[in-house]
Amino acid sequence: MHVFVTGATGLVGSAVTAELLGNGHTVLALVRSDASEQAAVQAGATTVRGSLADLDVLRAAVGQADGVVHLAFSNDFSSAEAVLASVAEETAALEAMGAELVGSGRPFVTVSGTPTAPGRPSTEADPLSTESLVGGRSTAVAAVVELAKQGVRSSAVRLPRTVHNQGDGGFAGLLTQLARRAGVVTYPGDGTQRWPAVHALDAAVLFRLALENAEAGTYWHAVADEGDRVGDIAAVIARRLNLPVKPVSIEEFGPLGQIFAADQPSSSTHTRETLGWEPKHPGLLADLENIQP
Repeated sequence: MHVFVTGATGLVGSAVTAELLGNGHTVLALVRSDASEQAAVQAGATTVRGSLADLDVLRAAVGQADGVVHLAFSNDFSSAEAVLASVAEETAALEAMGAELVGSGRPFVTVSGTPTAPGRPSTEADPLSTESLVGGRSTAVAAVVELAKQGVRSSAVRLPRTVHNQGDGGFAGLLTQLARRAGVVTYPGDGTQRWPAVHALDAAVLFRLALENAEAGTYWHAVADEGDRVGDIAAVIARRLNLPVKPVSIEEFGPLGQIFAADQPSSSTHTRETLGWEPKHPGLLADLENIQP
């Protein structure tokens, strides 16, 4: 397939691009800068310049493709307003791309986070919450999956709170970045809350499998670690950076405090059994050992 990929040079996107190219597909990558374009070309992709805000560019690129993998999102978590603006931009982009695919039977794989299921690990059958700061993403993803009713082989790969590679990425990566700036490793809550995780290279395989084989209207979980305790994650980061650890209140942690403090273990049993996906790369706690002081 000739696949249009948004976010093709990010942590997950670069792994997905390599996975697709390594398995006989070609990639048309959406790029926003010279650096991104150079990275995509070096990987073996062709490129189109633009962002999620450039709806005409997105429509034209989808028109050239046999399938679409959407990964791009503005990771500006500086304020609630910035997050809501990013969600609105992504929603418009998904609507534009989806409209181009209606009636075509082509695959459209989008991305979301894993849901929360009180008292147990969430499964692929659990709905995403629409009530949090990023709840609008859940609504947009559901609309993409519903395109199955309009002749699109739509699916969503749900990524856990931490997608990592060489000790970087996801919520754990944000804790590391904050710790480097503050000189202390902080996290909200008591540290017993659990975050699911996956290595970026394993997640990339699932995106390819969904593109190639997923039935229309389906959800999949890219979860390797069902749930690592945040206190344990923070302890590894603190040891690698030689810094102290300090639990803080949810309010003190900022706009993502509620999300970071939630207990959110997740299962991928259905995904593994149905698509034959099997993670092979290091788990989060082992991968965090790659953090450099």
